[in-house]
Amino acid sequence: MAGAKEIRGKISSIKNTRKITKAMEMVAASKMRKAQERMRAARPYAEKIRVIVGHLRQVNLDYKHPFTLERPVRTVGIVVISTDRGLCGSLNLNLFKATLTAIREAQARNAKVKLCLIGSKGLQFFRRLSGVEISASVTHLGDRPHVKDLIGAVKVMLDFYRDASIDQLLLVHNVFVNTMTQKGVVTQLLPLQVMDQGKLQERWDYIYEPGSVEILDGVLLRYIESQVFQGAVENVACEMAARMVAMKSASDNAGNLIDELQLIYNKARQAAITKELSEIVGGAAAV
Repeated sequence: MAGAKEIRGKISSIKNTRKITKAMEMVAASKMRKAQERMRAARPYAEKIRVIVGHLRQVNLDYKHPFTLERPVRTVGIVVISTDRGLCGSLNLNLFKATLTAIREAQARNAKVKLCLIGSKGLQFFRRLSGVEISASVTHLGDRPHVKDLIGAVKVMLDFYRDASIDQLLLVHNVFVNTMTQKGVVTQLLPLQVMDQGKLQERWDYIYEPGSVEILDGVLLRYIESQVFQGAVENVACEMAARMVAMKSASDNAGNLIDELQLIYNKARQAAITKELSEIVGGAAAV
């Protein structure tokens, strides 16, 4: 059994660690509320533009935007949104599993894979993965990501799609379900997918001013940016929620460990006192 002094040192060290994890839990809880507000504020625009763009996939225009055209998939581009920091449980692990599944499915079809990585953790993980090309990356977006910080990396993938260097563009990010649950999802950005087909007439179209070419170029670019930005905002909310839960679990485990060590310390102290009393009694009897 370890000595009482050594056990006291362990207890003191764990108490200091619990103070840190408790502080990180409180900070994450505060940031999570603000991140949830930004996430909820961004969702209506992202969902509405997704519906509009899904309708555009079915219009009867003479001008067909490159983003609406399907072609044989020889190269798949994947935008992966991860965190910049750790200590958030299995959040990034589940995201990487979803990404690896998408990569394996693409490779099973003999398609090449190009990655656009947002977040330091994703860059650290996938740079060690062979068989995939990292075409663009951006890190250190902070707790309040801005569209202007994402445009450069996203534009690289859009230029690849226009040049037919990639034939399909996917987005992988975490979705905030609730404080305890976040899941990694894979969605297709390009080519555009049909939405609400049953609710639309057989032949229909929007009215464009000044013209369909200018409007579609602008709207579809904003659509891609909004979906990536929404993914980045949701990922921050997921990160804070996961970190809060992880730090709370760490604090609880530290408390349990302290209780166990305190019990061991008390037993060791009691054994030492009993030994000293026995020696005193034995010495007195010898005299």
